[in-house]
Amino acid sequence: MPLETCTPWIDGRSVGVRGRRIETVRAPFDGRPLARVAIATSGDLDAAIAAARTAFGELRRWPRHARRDLLDRVARALTAERRSLAALLSADCGKPISQALGEVDRAALTFSFAADEARRFGGEFIPMDLDPRGVGMTGLTQRFPIGPISAISPFNFPLNLLAHKLAPALAVGSAVVVKPPPQAPLAAFRLAGILAECGAPPGACNVLPMDISVAERLATDPAFALLSFTGSANVGWHLKRVAGKKKVLLELGGNAAAVVHEDVPDLDWVAERLAFGAFAYAGQVCIKVQRILVHRTIRRRFTRRFLEASADLKAGDPRDPKTVVGPMIDTAALERVQSWVAEAEAAGARVLLRGRRRGSVLRPTVLTDVTPRMKVEREEVFGPVTTLTPYRDFASALARVNNSAYGLQAGIFTADLRRAFQSFATLEVGGVIVNDFPMLRLDHYPYGGVKDSGFGREGVRYAMEEMSELRMLVLK
Repeated sequence: MPLETCTPWIDGRSVGVRGRRIETVRAPFDGRPLARVAIATSGDLDAAIAAARTAFGELRRWPRHARRDLLDRVARALTAERRSLAALLSADCGKPISQALGEVDRAALTFSFAADEARRFGGEFIPMDLDPRGVGMTGLTQRFPIGPISAISPFNFPLNLLAHKLAPALAVGSAVVVKPPPQAPLAAFRLAGILAECGAPPGACNVLPMDISVAERLATDPAFALLSFTGSANVGWHLKRVAGKKKVLLELGGNAAAVVHEDVPDLDWVAERLAFGAFAYAGQVCIKVQRILVHRTIRRRFTRRFLEASADLKAGDPRDPKTVVGPMIDTAALERVQSWVAEAEAAGARVLLRGRRRGSVLRPTVLTDVTPRMKVEREEVFGPVTTLTPYRDFASALARVNNSAYGLQAGIFTADLRRAFQSFATLEVGGVIVNDFPMLRLDHYPYGGVKDSGFGREGVRYAMEEMSELRMLVLK
């Protein structure tokens, strides 16, 4: 059977392959070909920008109920295609099918949240007579879309992270040009098709696989009012530097820590939960559990149970419903993770659980006796590796968490509410999760990082605020 060919999606249609380089998308697990993709040219980007400008002019005039209804239809369509989309994700980015089903559910919920927000997102009445000069005046604020938006999304959540850019943009009345991840672009094409089928204007969502030389225009071209980027810190900060006056949202990497204090009531549950948070989807999640700090009085018990839980996780074919640890996205990523482990071991780290490689799958690795200088603790490992470090007092554990260039999320396990609020006040992160792992993300709450983990916030309403501007009206 011939492979499907995906070509740049511009102004509500596929533009064809003529004059465009063709690349083959392969499944990370077994390398089988999935589709052919035509790479967009600079001229294609010009056409997409023109289409987005036209769509923006239309969408900004749509009444709120029309935007709400569009977003509701998309949410229902995603739910209707739940199994086929999950199978696509499982093949395209190697995500275990149980987790892929969860991603589709989350994407539908993201569009549903956007529909809810479109109902109430607006402005407020400002009392003018607080200043004697304002007596007799009426003040109103209103939020307006700032303009066409460019978006770059990563391979690890190719559907829901794109939904977090598209849904809020449509909710405020804007249009988007998307660069999908080259490793896993297929979900973006299907989502663009769903939007068109649900009645989005042509040009509301344009999907262009692009080379870096063309894609940099998503940051530099003045036609875009905002760039929303999710990906690596190096690329994100480079785009911020070249973006000039453009507004930029960066959701970058992390090396998330979990602190397990001696007062946790159910240590077995915590160990099992953190094992999943460390190694699900082979650890290719920016808020995966990378560093575990455990109080020294419970270290032995926790370590034994954590190693057992980690070793018990099923690794292998992402199509198997029992698989938790799927393949690495490509050979280069797998070999980089292996080299970081070897480098740490050579510098004195001790391997408690050694993850063996089988084809594209790397089983969980657990290290101890690590230092903050080692890449496995200092950088974002983005793979199935986690470190275990004991601590004596809670304040020193929080200091160790903060001893990082990143600050995305952290998890704190304690039965003491005072320690929970101490963590909230002390930790230099975008989110503190108490009594669950830092990999938790609910799609309506404000999500983002500090330090090298980026700035700005996603979470539907918060992204809508970023994608709109406040305007003041004074009536005398």
